[in-house]
Amino acid sequence: MELKVIPARLRSWLKFRHFGRSSVDSRYALIEACLIGILSAIAALMLKKGIGWLGGWRIHLSHQFSAPLVLPAIGLTFGLLAGWILQRFAPVASGGGIPQVKAALARYPIHLSLKVALVKAIGTILILGAGLTLGRRAPTVHIGAALAAQLSSWLPTSPEHRRQMIAAGAAAGLAAGFNTPIAGVLFVVEELMRDLSDLTLETAIVASFTGAVVSRLLNSADLNIPASLLDERTTSFSTPEIPFYLFLGAVAGILGALFNRGMMLSFWLNRRSNLSLAWRIGLIGLLSGMIISFLPPFFRDNSGLREFLIYGGLSWQSIALAFVAHFFLTILAYSTGAPGGLFAPALVMGSALGYLVGNMAAWVSGISAESTYALAGMGAFFTAVVRVPVTAIVIVFEITADFNIVLPLMVSCAVAYIVAESVSRGSMYDHLLKISGIHLKQQEVPRSDFLNKLTAAKIMQSQVETLESDLTLDEVMQAIARSHHRGFPVVEKGKLVGIVTQSDLANLSGRSPITSLKKIMTPQPITVKPDSTLSDVLYLLNRYQLSRLPVT
Repeated sequence: MELKVIPARLRSWLKFRHFGRSSVDSRYALIEACLIGILSAIAALMLKKGIGWLGGWRIHLSHQFSAPLVLPAIGLTFGLLAGWILQRFAPVASGGGIPQVKAALARYPIHLSLKVALVKAIGTILILGAGLTLGRRAPTVHIGAALAAQLSSWLPTSPEHRRQMIAAGAAAGLAAGFNTPIAGVLFVVEELMRDLSDLTLETAIVASFTGAVVSRLLNSADLNIPASLLDERTTSFSTPEIPFYLFLGAVAGILGALFNRGMMLSFWLNRRSNLSLAWRIGLIGLLSGMIISFLPPFFRDNSGLREFLIYGGLSWQSIALAFVAHFFLTILAYSTGAPGGLFAPALVMGSALGYLVGNMAAWVSGISAESTYALAGMGAFFTAVVRVPVTAIVIVFEITADFNIVLPLMVSCAVAYIVAESVSRGSMYDHLLKISGIHLKQQEVPRSDFLNKLTAAKIMQSQVETLESDLTLDEVMQAIARSHHRGFPVVEKGKLVGIVTQSDLANLSGRSPITSLKKIMTPQPITVKPDSTLSDVLYLLNRYQLSRLPVT
Protein backbone atom coordinates (compact mmCIF):
# COMPACT_ATOMS: atom_id res chain seq x y z
CA MET A 1 0.00 0.00 0.00
CA GLU A 2 1.31 3.45 -0.94
CA LEU A 3 0.48 6.00 1.71
CA LYS A 4 0.54 9.74 1.00
CA VAL A 5 -0.54 12.74 3.06
CA ILE A 6 -2.11 16.05 2.13
CA PRO A 7 -0.19 18.71 4.07
CA ALA A 8 -1.73 20.93 6.71
CA ARG A 9 -1.02 24.18 4.88
CA LEU A 10 -3.65 23.24 2.30
CA ARG A 11 -6.37 23.66 4.90
CA SER A 12 -5.92 27.42 5.05
CA TRP A 13 -5.74 27.77 1.29
CA LEU A 14 -9.42 28.48 0.80
CA LYS A 15 -12.20 29.83 2.97
CA PHE A 16 -15.06 27.62 4.02
CA ARG A 17 -17.48 28.96 1.44
CA HIS A 18 -15.50 27.33 -1.37
CA PHE A 19 -15.69 23.79 -0.03
CA GLY A 20 -17.60 21.19 -1.99
CA ARG A 21 -19.65 18.23 -0.92
CA SER A 22 -17.69 15.03 -0.50
CA SER A 23 -18.58 12.42 -3.06
CA VAL A 24 -18.84 9.80 -0.33
CA ASP A 25 -21.90 11.62 1.01
CA SER A 26 -23.69 12.01 -2.33
CA ARG A 27 -25.91 8.99 -1.72
CA TYR A 28 -27.41 10.76 1.29
CA ALA A 29 -28.31 13.76 -0.85
CA LEU A 30 -31.00 11.76 -2.65
CA ILE A 31 -32.47 10.64 0.68
CA GLU A 32 -32.52 14.27 1.82
CA ALA A 33 -34.15 15.21 -1.50
CA CYS A 34 -36.98 12.72 -0.87
CA LEU A 35 -37.51 14.16 2.60
CA ILE A 36 -37.54 17.70 1.20
CA GLY A 37 -40.14 16.66 -1.38
CA ILE A 38 -42.38 15.17 1.32
CA LEU A 39 -42.08 18.27 3.52
CA SER A 40 -42.83 20.56 0.56
CA ALA A 41 -45.95 18.57 -0.30
CA ILE A 42 -47.16 18.78 3.30
CA ALA A 43 -46.53 22.54 3.26
CA ALA A 44 -48.52 22.85 0.02
CA LEU A 45 -51.40 20.95 1.63
CA MET A 46 -51.33 23.20 4.71
CA LEU A 47 -51.46 26.30 2.53
CA LYS A 48 -54.31 24.95 0.43
CA LYS A 49 -56.41 23.92 3.43
CA GLY A 50 -55.70 27.09 5.39
CA ILE A 51 -56.45 29.42 2.50
CA GLY A 52 -59.53 27.43 1.52
CA TRP A 53 -60.96 27.50 5.04
CA LEU A 54 -60.26 31.18 5.65
CA GLY A 55 -61.39 32.17 2.16
CA GLY A 56 -64.60 30.17 2.52
CA TRP A 57 -65.32 31.85 5.85
CA ARG A 58 -64.76 35.26 4.24
CA ILE A 59 -67.08 34.51 1.31
CA HIS A 60 -69.73 33.17 3.70
CA LEU A 61 -69.63 36.39 5.72
CA SER A 62 -69.87 38.48 2.55
CA HIS A 63 -73.15 36.71 1.71
CA GLN A 64 -74.50 36.89 5.26
CA PHE A 65 -73.74 40.57 5.73
CA SER A 66 -73.07 43.60 3.56
CA ALA A 67 -70.16 42.80 1.23
CA PRO A 68 -69.01 46.46 0.98
CA LEU A 69 -68.50 46.37 4.76
CA VAL A 70 -67.27 42.82 5.32
CA LEU A 71 -64.70 42.50 2.52
CA PRO A 72 -62.81 45.76 3.20
CA ALA A 73 -62.85 45.09 6.96
CA ILE A 74 -61.40 41.59 6.52
CA GLY A 75 -58.83 42.86 4.03
CA LEU A 76 -57.67 45.57 6.43
CA THR A 77 -57.63 43.35 9.53
CA PHE A 78 -55.87 40.36 8.00
CA GLY A 79 -53.49 42.61 6.08
CA LEU A 80 -52.44 44.41 9.26
CA LEU A 81 -52.07 41.13 11.12
CA ALA A 82 -50.00 39.48 8.38
CA GLY A 83 -47.79 42.55 8.05
CA TRP A 84 -47.20 42.70 11.81
CA ILE A 85 -46.26 39.02 11.94
CA LEU A 86 -43.81 39.50 9.10
CA GLN A 87 -42.24 42.59 10.67
CA ARG A 88 -42.03 41.05 14.10
CA PHE A 89 -40.75 37.56 13.34
CA ALA A 90 -39.25 37.28 9.81
CA PRO A 91 -39.15 40.31 7.48
CA VAL A 92 -37.34 38.18 4.89
CA ALA A 93 -40.56 36.15 4.49
CA SER A 94 -42.33 39.08 2.83
CA GLY A 95 -43.09 39.14 -0.88
CA GLY A 96 -43.45 36.20 -3.22
CA GLY A 97 -40.21 34.56 -2.14
CA ILE A 98 -38.72 33.80 -5.55
CA PRO A 99 -36.24 36.74 -5.41
CA GLN A 100 -35.03 35.61 -1.97
CA VAL A 101 -34.49 32.05 -3.17
CA LYS A 102 -32.72 33.25 -6.31
CA ALA A 103 -30.39 35.45 -4.24
CA ALA A 104 -29.65 32.61 -1.83
CA LEU A 105 -28.74 30.33 -4.72
CA ALA A 106 -26.45 33.07 -6.04
CA ARG A 107 -24.59 32.82 -2.70
CA TYR A 108 -25.97 36.00 -1.14
CA PRO A 109 -26.46 35.82 2.65
CA ILE A 110 -30.26 35.46 2.57
CA HIS A 111 -31.72 33.94 5.73
CA LEU A 112 -33.71 30.76 5.11
CA SER A 113 -34.90 28.65 8.02
CA LEU A 114 -37.83 26.84 9.61
CA LYS A 115 -38.89 30.13 11.20
CA VAL A 116 -39.02 31.80 7.79
CA ALA A 117 -41.09 28.90 6.42
CA LEU A 118 -43.61 29.08 9.27
CA VAL A 119 -43.98 32.86 9.07
CA LYS A 120 -44.33 32.64 5.30
CA ALA A 121 -47.06 30.01 5.59
CA ILE A 122 -49.04 31.96 8.20
CA GLY A 123 -48.72 35.22 6.30
CA THR A 124 -49.74 33.64 3.00
CA ILE A 125 -52.82 32.02 4.53
CA LEU A 126 -53.89 35.35 6.03
CA ILE A 127 -53.26 37.35 2.86
CA LEU A 128 -54.91 34.98 0.40
CA GLY A 129 -57.70 34.22 2.83
CA ALA A 130 -58.31 37.96 3.01
CA GLY A 131 -58.95 38.03 -0.74
CA LEU A 132 -55.84 39.71 -2.15
CA THR A 133 -55.28 38.64 -5.75
CA LEU A 134 -52.05 36.75 -5.18
CA GLY A 135 -51.12 33.08 -5.46
CA ARG A 136 -49.81 30.40 -3.13
CA ARG A 137 -47.37 28.63 -5.48
CA ALA A 138 -44.45 31.07 -5.20
CA PRO A 139 -44.72 31.00 -1.39
CA THR A 140 -44.62 27.21 -1.62
CA VAL A 141 -41.33 27.53 -3.52
CA HIS A 142 -39.99 29.83 -0.79
CA ILE A 143 -41.20 27.50 1.96
CA GLY A 144 -39.69 24.46 0.24
CA ALA A 145 -36.34 26.24 -0.05
CA ALA A 146 -36.48 27.41 3.58
CA LEU A 147 -37.29 23.91 4.83
CA ALA A 148 -34.41 22.51 2.78
CA ALA A 149 -32.04 25.12 4.22
CA GLN A 150 -33.15 24.25 7.75
CA LEU A 151 -32.65 20.55 7.09
CA SER A 152 -29.16 21.19 5.75
CA SER A 153 -28.32 23.18 8.89
CA TRP A 154 -29.38 20.27 11.11
CA LEU A 155 -27.21 17.81 9.19
CA PRO A 156 -23.43 18.17 8.76
CA THR A 157 -23.03 19.86 5.39
CA SER A 158 -21.04 22.31 3.28
CA PRO A 159 -22.24 25.57 1.72
CA GLU A 160 -22.33 23.97 -1.72
CA HIS A 161 -24.44 21.07 -0.51
CA ARG A 162 -26.73 23.51 1.28
CA ARG A 163 -27.15 25.31 -2.03
CA GLN A 164 -28.02 22.04 -3.73
CA MET A 165 -30.67 21.33 -1.12
CA ILE A 166 -32.17 24.82 -1.45
CA ALA A 167 -32.47 24.27 -5.21
CA ALA A 168 -34.13 20.91 -4.54
CA GLY A 169 -36.53 22.55 -2.09
CA ALA A 170 -37.49 25.21 -4.62
CA ALA A 171 -38.15 22.58 -7.30
CA ALA A 172 -40.19 20.49 -4.88
CA GLY A 173 -42.19 23.53 -3.82
CA LEU A 174 -43.25 24.37 -7.37
CA ALA A 175 -43.90 20.72 -8.19
CA ALA A 176 -46.06 20.30 -5.09
CA GLY A 177 -47.94 23.54 -5.72
CA PHE A 178 -48.89 22.76 -9.33
CA ASN A 179 -48.44 18.96 -9.36
CA THR A 180 -45.94 19.52 -12.18
CA PRO A 181 -42.67 17.70 -11.40
CA ILE A 182 -40.95 18.43 -14.71
CA ALA A 183 -41.80 22.13 -14.50
CA GLY A 184 -40.39 22.23 -10.98
CA VAL A 185 -36.97 21.12 -12.20
CA LEU A 186 -37.09 23.31 -15.31
CA PHE A 187 -37.91 26.41 -13.26
CA VAL A 188 -34.77 25.88 -11.18
CA VAL A 189 -32.69 25.45 -14.33
CA GLU A 190 -34.30 28.26 -16.33
CA GLU A 191 -34.70 30.95 -13.68
CA LEU A 192 -33.10 30.22 -10.33
CA MET A 193 -29.79 28.45 -10.81
CA ARG A 194 -27.85 28.11 -14.05
CA ASP A 195 -24.59 26.58 -12.80
CA LEU A 196 -26.04 23.16 -12.07
CA SER A 197 -23.84 20.23 -11.20
CA ASP A 198 -24.92 16.65 -11.83
CA LEU A 199 -25.70 16.10 -8.15
CA THR A 200 -27.71 19.33 -7.93
CA LEU A 201 -29.81 18.29 -10.90
CA GLU A 202 -30.31 14.80 -9.50
CA THR A 203 -31.46 16.07 -6.11
CA ALA A 204 -33.76 18.63 -7.75
CA ILE A 205 -35.35 15.91 -9.89
CA VAL A 206 -35.83 13.53 -6.96
CA ALA A 207 -37.24 16.25 -4.70
CA SER A 208 -39.52 17.57 -7.44
CA PHE A 209 -41.00 14.19 -8.32
CA THR A 210 -41.37 13.23 -4.66
CA GLY A 211 -43.13 16.51 -3.95
CA ALA A 212 -45.48 16.06 -6.90
CA VAL A 213 -46.34 12.45 -6.04
CA VAL A 214 -47.00 13.16 -2.37
CA SER A 215 -48.92 16.31 -3.31
CA ARG A 216 -51.17 14.29 -5.60
CA LEU A 217 -51.72 11.68 -2.90
CA LEU A 218 -52.65 14.45 -0.46
CA ASN A 219 -54.71 16.28 -3.11
CA SER A 220 -52.91 19.53 -2.34
CA ALA A 221 -52.26 20.72 -5.90
CA ASP A 222 -55.80 20.96 -7.30
CA LEU A 223 -56.14 23.91 -9.68
CA ASN A 224 -59.91 23.61 -9.87
CA ILE A 225 -59.89 23.16 -13.65
CA PRO A 226 -63.16 21.64 -14.80
CA ALA A 227 -62.87 18.14 -16.24
CA SER A 228 -64.66 19.25 -19.39
CA LEU A 229 -61.89 21.72 -20.10
CA LEU A 230 -59.29 18.96 -19.96
CA ASP A 231 -61.20 16.74 -22.37
CA GLU A 232 -59.37 16.39 -25.68
CA ARG A 233 -62.47 17.49 -27.53
CA THR A 234 -62.26 20.97 -26.01
CA THR A 235 -58.80 21.75 -27.47
CA SER A 236 -57.96 22.02 -31.13
CA PHE A 237 -55.45 23.63 -33.45
CA SER A 238 -55.47 24.27 -37.19
CA THR A 239 -53.14 26.09 -39.57
CA PRO A 240 -55.49 29.05 -40.22
CA GLU A 241 -55.38 29.80 -36.49
CA ILE A 242 -51.62 30.44 -36.41
CA PRO A 243 -51.99 34.22 -36.96
CA PHE A 244 -54.35 34.41 -33.98
CA TYR A 245 -51.87 32.60 -31.74
CA LEU A 246 -49.13 34.90 -32.97
CA PHE A 247 -51.38 37.82 -32.12
CA LEU A 248 -52.13 36.33 -28.70
CA GLY A 249 -48.41 35.99 -27.99
CA ALA A 250 -47.72 39.56 -29.08
CA VAL A 251 -50.52 41.02 -26.96
CA ALA A 252 -49.51 38.90 -23.98
CA GLY A 253 -45.90 40.03 -24.40
CA ILE A 254 -46.83 43.71 -24.45
CA LEU A 255 -49.26 43.50 -21.54
CA GLY A 256 -46.89 41.28 -19.53
CA ALA A 257 -44.06 43.77 -19.98
CA LEU A 258 -46.37 46.63 -18.96
CA PHE A 259 -47.45 44.60 -15.95
CA ASN A 260 -43.81 44.22 -14.90
CA ARG A 261 -43.10 47.92 -15.39
CA GLY A 262 -46.16 48.82 -13.36
CA MET A 263 -44.98 46.42 -10.67
CA MET A 264 -41.53 48.03 -10.56
CA LEU A 265 -43.03 51.51 -10.31
CA SER A 266 -45.45 50.51 -7.56
CA PHE A 267 -42.70 48.63 -5.71
CA TRP A 268 -40.42 51.68 -5.88
CA LEU A 269 -43.18 53.98 -4.60
CA ASN A 270 -43.90 51.62 -1.71
CA ARG A 271 -40.25 51.58 -0.68
CA ARG A 272 -40.17 55.38 -0.67
CA SER A 273 -43.27 55.67 1.51
CA ASN A 274 -43.02 56.08 5.26
CA LEU A 275 -45.69 53.47 5.94
CA SER A 276 -44.76 50.28 7.74
CA LEU A 277 -45.15 46.92 6.04
CA ALA A 278 -48.24 46.19 8.13
CA TRP A 279 -50.00 49.38 7.10
CA ARG A 280 -49.01 49.03 3.44
CA ILE A 281 -50.54 45.56 3.29
CA GLY A 282 -53.53 46.52 5.43
CA LEU A 283 -54.46 49.54 3.30
CA ILE A 284 -54.21 47.55 0.07
CA GLY A 285 -56.34 44.85 1.70
CA LEU A 286 -58.91 47.55 2.48
CA LEU A 287 -58.81 48.91 -1.08
CA SER A 288 -58.99 45.45 -2.65
CA GLY A 289 -61.96 44.54 -0.47
CA MET A 290 -63.79 47.71 -1.49
CA ILE A 291 -63.21 47.13 -5.21
CA ILE A 292 -64.03 43.42 -5.15
CA SER A 293 -67.24 44.02 -3.19
CA PHE A 294 -68.68 45.92 -6.16
CA LEU A 295 -67.60 43.35 -8.75
CA PRO A 296 -69.55 40.17 -9.65
CA PRO A 297 -69.58 37.57 -6.83
CA PHE A 298 -67.16 35.16 -8.52
CA PHE A 299 -64.39 37.75 -8.06
CA ARG A 300 -64.44 37.08 -4.32
CA ASP A 301 -62.75 33.68 -4.72
CA ASN A 302 -59.13 34.20 -5.77
CA SER A 303 -57.83 30.75 -4.82
CA GLY A 304 -57.14 29.66 -8.40
CA LEU A 305 -58.31 29.69 -12.00
CA ARG A 306 -61.85 28.60 -11.32
CA GLU A 307 -63.58 31.92 -11.90
CA PHE A 308 -62.38 32.24 -15.49
CA LEU A 309 -62.34 28.64 -16.59
CA ILE A 310 -65.82 27.87 -15.24
CA TYR A 311 -67.32 31.17 -16.32
CA GLY A 312 -65.84 31.09 -19.80
CA GLY A 313 -69.33 31.66 -21.19
CA LEU A 314 -69.40 35.21 -19.85
CA SER A 315 -69.54 38.14 -22.21
CA TRP A 316 -66.29 39.53 -23.51
CA GLN A 317 -66.96 42.67 -21.48
CA SER A 318 -67.02 40.65 -18.25
CA ILE A 319 -63.86 38.80 -19.19
CA ALA A 320 -62.11 42.07 -20.04
CA LEU A 321 -63.21 43.47 -16.68
CA ALA A 322 -61.79 40.39 -15.00
CA PHE A 323 -58.44 40.90 -16.70
CA VAL A 324 -58.23 44.60 -15.87
CA ALA A 325 -59.27 44.07 -12.24
CA HIS A 326 -56.69 41.32 -11.70
CA PHE A 327 -54.04 43.32 -13.53
CA PHE A 328 -54.17 46.34 -11.23
CA LEU A 329 -55.15 44.60 -7.98
CA THR A 330 -52.25 42.16 -8.34
CA ILE A 331 -49.77 44.98 -8.92
CA LEU A 332 -51.03 46.84 -5.86
CA ALA A 333 -51.02 43.75 -3.65
CA TYR A 334 -47.66 42.29 -4.67
CA SER A 335 -45.76 45.58 -4.53
CA THR A 336 -46.60 46.07 -0.84
CA GLY A 337 -44.46 43.08 0.12
CA ALA A 338 -47.47 40.93 0.99
CA PRO A 339 -46.60 37.21 1.14
CA GLY A 340 -48.09 35.92 -2.06
CA GLY A 341 -46.96 35.01 -5.55
CA LEU A 342 -47.57 35.91 -9.17
CA PHE A 343 -47.79 32.46 -10.73
CA ALA A 344 -51.53 31.89 -10.28
CA PRO A 345 -52.51 35.54 -11.02
CA ALA A 346 -50.45 35.44 -14.22
CA LEU A 347 -52.18 32.23 -15.30
CA VAL A 348 -55.57 33.71 -14.43
CA MET A 349 -54.92 36.88 -16.43
CA GLY A 350 -53.54 34.79 -19.27
CA SER A 351 -56.66 32.66 -19.41
CA ALA A 352 -58.84 35.77 -19.54
CA LEU A 353 -56.69 37.26 -22.29
CA GLY A 354 -56.81 33.98 -24.20
CA TYR A 355 -60.60 33.89 -24.02
CA LEU A 356 -60.76 37.40 -25.44
CA VAL A 357 -58.52 36.50 -28.38
CA GLY A 358 -60.44 33.24 -28.83
CA ASN A 359 -63.72 35.15 -29.03
CA MET A 360 -62.15 37.45 -31.60
CA ALA A 361 -60.92 34.45 -33.63
CA ALA A 362 -64.40 32.92 -33.52
CA TRP A 363 -65.92 36.19 -34.72
CA VAL A 364 -63.41 36.63 -37.55
CA SER A 365 -62.93 33.06 -38.78
CA GLY A 366 -65.84 31.18 -37.29
CA ILE A 367 -63.48 28.79 -35.46
CA SER A 368 -64.70 28.36 -31.89
CA ALA A 369 -61.99 27.05 -29.55
CA GLU A 370 -61.92 29.50 -26.66
CA SER A 371 -60.61 26.91 -24.22
CA THR A 372 -57.52 26.29 -26.37
CA TYR A 373 -56.86 30.02 -26.55
CA ALA A 374 -57.38 30.32 -22.81
CA LEU A 375 -54.77 27.65 -22.11
CA ALA A 376 -52.34 29.13 -24.62
CA GLY A 377 -52.95 32.54 -23.07
CA MET A 378 -52.07 31.16 -19.65
CA GLY A 379 -48.65 30.12 -20.88
CA ALA A 380 -48.08 33.26 -22.94
CA PHE A 381 -48.85 35.73 -20.17
CA PHE A 382 -46.92 33.65 -17.63
CA THR A 383 -43.95 33.77 -20.00
CA ALA A 384 -44.23 37.53 -20.45
CA VAL A 385 -44.30 38.14 -16.70
CA VAL A 386 -41.81 35.57 -15.37
CA ARG A 387 -39.69 35.17 -18.56
CA VAL A 388 -39.46 31.38 -18.38
CA PRO A 389 -41.04 30.16 -21.65
CA VAL A 390 -40.03 26.51 -21.32
CA THR A 391 -41.37 26.31 -17.76
CA ALA A 392 -44.60 28.00 -18.85
CA ILE A 393 -45.16 25.51 -21.66
CA VAL A 394 -44.48 22.53 -19.42
CA ILE A 395 -46.66 23.82 -16.55
CA VAL A 396 -49.72 24.16 -18.77
CA PHE A 397 -49.01 20.87 -20.52
CA GLU A 398 -48.56 18.99 -17.23
CA ILE A 399 -51.77 20.53 -15.88
CA THR A 400 -53.80 19.54 -18.93
CA ALA A 401 -51.92 16.41 -20.11
CA ASP A 402 -53.17 17.35 -23.59
CA PHE A 403 -50.72 17.13 -26.51
CA ASN A 404 -53.08 19.21 -28.66
CA ILE A 405 -52.18 22.28 -26.62
CA VAL A 406 -48.40 22.00 -27.05
CA LEU A 407 -48.05 23.64 -30.47
CA PRO A 408 -50.35 26.61 -29.69
CA LEU A 409 -48.46 27.00 -26.41
CA MET A 410 -45.07 26.98 -28.13
CA VAL A 411 -46.13 29.57 -30.70
CA SER A 412 -47.75 31.90 -28.18
CA CYS A 413 -45.03 31.59 -25.53
CA ALA A 414 -42.18 32.12 -28.00
CA VAL A 415 -43.76 35.28 -29.39
CA ALA A 416 -44.69 36.52 -25.91
CA TYR A 417 -41.10 36.10 -24.72
CA ILE A 418 -39.59 37.91 -27.72
CA VAL A 419 -42.06 40.80 -27.51
CA ALA A 420 -41.80 41.15 -23.73
CA GLU A 421 -37.99 41.21 -23.88
CA SER A 422 -38.20 43.87 -26.60
CA VAL A 423 -40.43 46.09 -24.48
CA SER A 424 -38.76 45.52 -21.10
CA ARG A 425 -35.62 43.40 -20.83
CA GLY A 426 -34.73 41.15 -17.94
CA SER A 427 -36.41 39.03 -15.32
CA MET A 428 -38.76 40.84 -12.98
CA TYR A 429 -37.19 39.00 -10.06
CA ASP A 430 -33.78 40.41 -10.98
CA HIS A 431 -35.28 43.90 -11.11
CA LEU A 432 -36.88 43.42 -7.69
CA LEU A 433 -33.54 42.34 -6.28
CA LYS A 434 -31.85 45.41 -7.76
CA ILE A 435 -34.41 47.66 -6.10
CA SER A 436 -33.55 45.88 -2.86
CA GLY A 437 -29.84 46.53 -3.43
CA ILE A 438 -28.87 43.05 -4.65
CA HIS A 439 -27.29 42.99 -8.10
CA LEU A 440 -27.05 39.56 -9.66
CA LYS A 441 -24.76 39.05 -12.59
CA GLN A 442 -26.36 38.42 -15.94
CA GLN A 443 -24.97 34.90 -15.83
CA GLU A 444 -23.75 33.31 -12.66
CA VAL A 445 -20.05 32.51 -12.77
CA PRO A 446 -19.55 28.79 -12.07
CA ARG A 447 -17.36 27.75 -9.20
CA SER A 448 -13.68 27.49 -10.11
CA ASP A 449 -13.25 24.39 -12.21
CA PHE A 450 -9.85 23.60 -10.76
CA LEU A 451 -11.49 22.66 -7.45
CA ASN A 452 -13.15 19.77 -9.23
CA LYS A 453 -10.40 19.03 -11.75
CA LEU A 454 -7.43 19.07 -9.38
CA THR A 455 -7.05 15.76 -7.55
CA ALA A 456 -5.41 14.68 -4.31
CA ALA A 457 -2.71 12.83 -6.27
CA LYS A 458 -1.46 16.12 -7.71
CA ILE A 459 -1.12 18.00 -4.41
CA MET A 460 -0.29 15.34 -1.83
CA GLN A 461 3.08 15.01 -0.17
CA SER A 462 4.69 11.88 -1.56
CA GLN A 463 7.42 11.32 1.04
CA VAL A 464 5.64 10.25 4.22
CA GLU A 465 7.12 9.09 7.53
CA THR A 466 5.03 6.38 9.17
CA LEU A 467 5.09 4.82 12.63
CA GLU A 468 4.52 1.16 13.43
CA SER A 469 1.57 0.50 15.73
CA ASP A 470 3.64 -1.61 18.16
CA LEU A 471 6.01 1.25 19.07
CA THR A 472 6.07 2.46 22.67
CA LEU A 473 5.36 6.01 23.72
CA ASP A 474 9.06 6.59 24.39
CA GLU A 475 9.98 5.35 20.90
CA VAL A 476 7.29 7.53 19.35
CA MET A 477 8.61 10.62 21.15
CA GLN A 478 12.11 9.89 19.90
CA ALA A 479 10.88 9.44 16.32
CA ILE A 480 8.97 12.71 16.40
CA ALA A 481 11.98 14.53 17.84
CA ARG A 482 14.03 13.40 14.83
CA SER A 483 11.39 14.54 12.31
CA HIS A 484 10.18 17.90 11.07
CA HIS A 485 6.64 16.53 10.59
CA ARG A 486 3.86 17.15 13.10
CA GLY A 487 1.60 14.24 12.21
CA PHE A 488 2.23 10.60 11.37
CA PRO A 489 0.17 7.79 9.85
CA VAL A 490 0.26 4.66 12.00
CA VAL A 491 0.59 1.40 10.08
CA GLU A 492 0.41 -2.28 10.94
CA LYS A 493 1.78 -4.77 8.41
CA GLY A 494 1.70 -2.05 5.78
CA LYS A 495 -1.96 -1.20 6.43
CA LEU A 496 -3.12 2.16 7.76
CA VAL A 497 -4.72 1.70 11.20
CA GLY A 498 -4.52 5.17 12.73
CA ILE A 499 -2.91 8.58 12.90
CA VAL A 500 -1.06 10.44 15.65
CA THR A 501 -0.03 14.10 15.93
CA GLN A 502 2.16 16.16 18.24
CA SER A 503 -0.95 17.67 19.81
CA ASP A 504 -2.09 14.14 20.76
CA LEU A 505 1.22 13.50 22.55
CA ALA A 506 1.20 16.85 24.34
CA ASN A 507 -1.77 15.71 26.42
CA LEU A 508 -0.20 12.47 27.63
CA SER A 509 1.72 13.63 30.71
CA GLY A 510 1.78 10.87 33.33
CA ARG A 511 1.50 8.05 30.78
CA SER A 512 3.97 5.18 31.07
CA PRO A 513 6.86 5.35 28.55
CA ILE A 514 6.05 1.79 27.50
CA THR A 515 2.45 2.63 26.58
CA SER A 516 1.67 1.19 23.14
CA LEU A 517 1.05 3.56 20.26
CA LYS A 518 -2.20 1.66 19.62
CA LYS A 519 -3.63 3.19 22.81
CA ILE A 520 -2.57 6.71 21.87
CA MET A 521 -3.36 6.99 18.18
CA THR A 522 -6.64 8.02 16.59
CA PRO A 523 -7.92 4.77 15.05
CA GLN A 524 -9.64 4.43 11.67
CA PRO A 525 -8.75 7.90 10.37
CA ILE A 526 -10.68 9.55 7.57
CA THR A 527 -8.92 9.03 4.24
CA VAL A 528 -9.30 10.07 0.62
CA LYS A 529 -8.40 8.38 -2.64
CA PRO A 530 -5.76 9.67 -5.08
CA ASP A 531 -8.51 10.60 -7.54
CA SER A 532 -10.56 12.52 -4.94
CA THR A 533 -11.13 16.10 -6.08
CA LEU A 534 -9.73 19.07 -4.23
CA SER A 535 -13.29 20.13 -3.54
CA ASP A 536 -13.90 16.86 -1.68
CA VAL A 537 -10.62 17.11 0.21
CA LEU A 538 -11.26 20.64 1.42
CA TYR A 539 -14.74 19.75 2.55
CA LEU A 540 -13.45 16.88 4.70
CA LEU A 541 -10.66 18.98 6.19
CA ASN A 542 -13.12 21.63 7.28
CA ARG A 543 -16.00 19.35 8.20
CA TYR A 544 -13.93 17.32 10.66
CA GLN A 545 -11.49 20.10 11.60
CA LEU A 546 -8.47 18.14 10.39
CA SER A 547 -4.98 19.38 9.66
CA ARG A 548 -4.02 16.50 7.36
CA LEU A 549 -5.61 13.64 5.42
CA PRO A 550 -4.02 10.31 4.49
CA VAL A 551 -4.31 9.34 0.83
CA THR A 552 -4.73 5.59 0.40
